[in-house]
Amino acid sequence: MSTVSEERYGEWIVVRRDTGTHVAELVLDRPKAMNAVSAGLAADLVEACTALGGDRTMRATVLSSSNDRAFCVGADLKERNALSDADLSRHRPTARAAYTGVLDLPMPTIAAVHGFALGGGFELALSCDVIVADTTAVVGLPEVSVGVIPGGGGTQLLPRRVGAARAAELIFSARRVEAAEAREIGLVDELVEAAEDRAEALALAGRIAGNSPVGLRAAKRALRTGWGLDLWAGLEIEDAAWRTVAFSGDRTEGVAAFNEKRKPQWPGE
Repeated sequence: MSTVSEERYGEWIVVRRDTGTHVAELVLDRPKAMNAVSAGLAADLVEACTALGGDRTMRATVLSSSNDRAFCVGADLKERNALSDADLSRHRPTARAAYTGVLDLPMPTIAAVHGFALGGGFELALSCDVIVADTTAVVGLPEVSVGVIPGGGGTQLLPRRVGAARAAELIFSARRVEAAEAREIGLVDELVEAAEDRAEALALAGRIAGNSPVGLRAAKRALRTGWGLDLWAGLEIEDAAWRTVAFSGDRTEGVAAFNEKRKPQWPGE
């Protein structure tokens, strides 16, 4: 039986947990500001990711928005305009921790993107493993147009998605990319009809969460840790992750269930 609980972290983040599907939903909930990343939202996101990262009952997470017109429009520039250099320096560690909090979640993560996902908003999506977007999506990293650079991982995550030259063009031009082109060049992974992004992301998360929780976390760890390494170093990381799962209760149950032609009951150990 499925039970959905909802918990608010600070003022701007909601986490829903479904015990039946083992899927969590991390909701950006500052709708009047189109989820602009303020200092407060960043701090709330750090708190939520810390709690969710330690929850071993959740096997996949969807990052979504409570605003119909936007996933997240990026940094709160109205707030930034009032900050001194000292204020900006003081807020920087929390802002950085918010993005790495999403990036470091140990379970597979899926961003459900519609409307504007710009600057820091698109960097939150890039911090997820998979991006599902609807046909209203407009994405981009326009930071150089306001005198800064992507500071939530964009200069490192975007080249890993689309290659160095394409990432350079997108970051240097600061241009916005509409949904069809975003899908064509790999900025998003799946494109669905308008208003279907959340439903499709949750459905995908549910399919993922049916698999071994130990296997999912180990596979993600191998994928992420192996980024940027040479092949042989990456294979060593893969072998270490394989050893984690090969002697686990999940491997024993998975093999037994396959041979007995039944659905696995994962111990998650």
